[in-house]
Amino acid sequence: MNFNDRLSFEESPNDLLTIGELLIDMISNAYDDKSMSSGYMNYPGGSPANIAINAQKLGIRSRIAASVGEDGFGNFLLERLRMEGAGTDLIQRAAQSTSLVVVTKSRATPVPIFYRGADGMLQYSPQLEQALQSSKIIHFSCWPLSVFPARQAIERVILEAKARGKWIGFDPNYHPMLWQDGEDGVQYVKTILSIADIVKPSEDDAERLFGPDTPANQLEKFLKLGAKLVILTLGKDGALVSNGKETRAFKTKATDVVDTTGAGDAFWSGFYAGAIKGYTLEEALELGFAVSAYKLKHIGAVVNLPRLEDIKDQFDL
Repeated sequence: MNFNDRLSFEESPNDLLTIGELLIDMISNAYDDKSMSSGYMNYPGGSPANIAINAQKLGIRSRIAASVGEDGFGNFLLERLRMEGAGTDLIQRAAQSTSLVVVTKSRATPVPIFYRGADGMLQYSPQLEQALQSSKIIHFSCWPLSVFPARQAIERVILEAKARGKWIGFDPNYHPMLWQDGEDGVQYVKTILSIADIVKPSEDDAERLFGPDTPANQLEKFLKLGAKLVILTLGKDGALVSNGKETRAFKTKATDVVDTTGAGDAFWSGFYAGAIKGYTLEEALELGFAVSAYKLKHIGAVVNLPRLEDIKDQFDL
């Protein structure tokens, strides 16, 4: 993947298939650094769902595969997808409760509390296989890899995607609290890096996997493990991107930061939309950063994004 090249895809009915967590974000009404807030509000959450919804708004075709509970929260999430114009035919229903992430807002770094349930019950199904076969890009994160049977489903997806020459995007958002006691989640995640075509760790992700180090050294560690294209995001300092032969620094396009929730998902969406629409790798990266900067101006993980071409014009790309 050279920076001046356009990514090539076989013609398919769908552009992007995201697979993984669809869950409830339970966020406190007030700030409390001791995680003792007395009031919380439920919001739809889950990175794969955010990316799929964003991608459609930007003008490409997307689908989301996930598992939610046969409960009120599951119904709430399905209704949210319908309201956003996203399909629900790949959303499985499980006997377990819909998964929750509880976050008490903090002026320091908030510490999430995870309540896993239905999200880990995702199964490989004929419907999922058909969706995989008819999509150009397959995207997933660490969430479904951290628990069974969802891990088995993702492993099947990976095998099928590689066999059919699909592009694979992997978000290595490792968090130790998601993994079972006694399992070396770090080592398992490292084995996935060589399979992925595109990997986008944040500085925090890199530190959880490799320990503290400079951005340049962290980037090199991902490459040595076999990642093809590594996008190491550095917050206000932009990003370092390497294809193993060339490394480039990208400046942030964010000038007005109102809410950071979902900024990474917005980047993925803009990058995928740019790649699908035929922009070069460098242009697709710039578009990803532009979409992320647009989202940062608004509150919420998913905002009312305009078409990709409109964002391109707004940021003079």
